[in-house]
Amino acid sequence: MSKNISRDALKAINKKTGKNISESAVKKLASTVKPSTMQNEAQLRQLIKQVSAMANVPVSEETIKDIISAVKKSGMNPENMEALMKMMMKK
Repeated sequence: MSKNISRDALKAINKKTGKNISESAVKKLASTVKPSTMQNEAQLRQLIKQVSAMANVPVSEETIKDIISAVKKSGMNPENMEALMKMMMKK
């Protein structure tokens, strides 16, 4: 993903949540994510909960399952990740 998409995504997240999440907070969290995180359900579940806590937005168990399923299906292709972010914004 380009830097512009990342900034656009951050703006969209802040607008959707009504919160002001800093770019540095997102980068700090993102630095802990490894490719294996996206295929390990327990690690992915933990990441989703960390993001939820950072945004102070509760995420239902059903939504967590939907996100995990979508991430696993995406194969971590950057184009699919953008689509995944758009899907998550609709929840």
